[in-house]
Amino acid sequence: MAIVDVKVPQLSESVAEATLLTWKKKPGDAVAIDEILIEIETDKVVLEVPAPSAGVLAALVVADGGTVVSDQLIAQIDTEGKAGAAAPAAASVAAVASPAAPAAADKSGVAMPAAAKLLADNGLSVGAVTGTGKDGRVTKGDVLGAVAAGVAAPVAPAPAVKVAPVPAVAKPLPAVSTPAMVNLGDRPEQRVPMSRLRARVAERLVQSQSTNAILTTFNEVNMAPVMEMRKKFQDKFEKEHGVKLGFMSFFVKAAVAALKKYPVLNASVDGNDIVYHGYFDIGIAVGSPRGLVVPIIRNADQMSFADIEKKIAEFGQKAKEGKISLDDLTGGTFSISNGGTFGSMLSTPIINPPQSAILGVHATKDRAVVENGQVVVRPINYLAMSYDHRIIDGREAVLGLVTMKEALEDPARLLFDI
Repeated sequence: MAIVDVKVPQLSESVAEATLLTWKKKPGDAVAIDEILIEIETDKVVLEVPAPSAGVLAALVVADGGTVVSDQLIAQIDTEGKAGAAAPAAASVAAVASPAAPAAADKSGVAMPAAAKLLADNGLSVGAVTGTGKDGRVTKGDVLGAVAAGVAAPVAPAPAVKVAPVPAVAKPLPAVSTPAMVNLGDRPEQRVPMSRLRARVAERLVQSQSTNAILTTFNEVNMAPVMEMRKKFQDKFEKEHGVKLGFMSFFVKAAVAALKKYPVLNASVDGNDIVYHGYFDIGIAVGSPRGLVVPIIRNADQMSFADIEKKIAEFGQKAKEGKISLDDLTGGTFSISNGGTFGSMLSTPIINPPQSAILGVHATKDRAVVENGQVVVRPINYLAMSYDHRIIDGREAVLGLVTMKEALEDPARLLFDI
């Protein structure tokens, strides 16, 4: 028997732990080299783990929903095995230690803090649940899975649950494939832990509101000139570049024009320093099945309308497939959030730290406005820009948004950079 280890890929320095999602193979199944065995969710992206060698999956070391770290052993492949043949420890999750790692102390029967509370709430003893966490610890996902499977055990005769020390920094809850159902007759409830990505988004939003002095300024934009230009060139643009001409490229170009004119909108705070960036990396907020992500359009000032539209389309597809990479999300000097695609009329977007400003774009609707003393109907979009008042004064914020408004109401300015 020739055994090959399957390990967690190297995570970035800012990612301490990750969560296994669902194994695509079970012990005894044949696997091909580079075949995706499982996806690993971090608080930023989802990584795929390919098979390092062809053979038969001999054992799963960590089950679905388990918490893992870089280079941790999670499975083993028998390169000489035959599919369907009995493999050692193939019937269940194996507790196999990596040969390179020192033997860890047995922590089986120890419940993580959140798991301990769930055990008590559901009348389960720690011994009734198989732990898949580090060193055999029982995780919240283990308890939820046991509850869903109908496991029951009296609490009274069991020894007291030992609770692992609470870490100094709160960690996101692992994703669990099977949510716990609570039967309340005609008023059922479903409890589903946050994914790591969702927990990280929540953490950053709270951090933004607690550390930034956020203020929002608003303005309205007559989108008729942009709509006319888009209608005029849409077919030729798509035929020439192979991508549709959307509105986001106009908003990105308008934002860059404002950032060039008022550099503090493109700056960030680092301790007591203000960092002025000489480049324009625009984050585009994109919704995905696992939560909000903000991929970065780098050097947007050097890109054409077609380049921007192609990049946005690429990010949208990646987000839908869960293929956004760490590189796609790293950096950014300014962000744009387009709630208008979902019908939003107005909002106050939250700054994406360490950036200092964000533009909120909304739905364009026909509205009555006054022009030259006459009431006329125009397609109006309400723009909102939230900014960090610690470094950005109202003057720069308001004038920056006015610059965006002027660029959108006279899009020829964007072509001549005026």
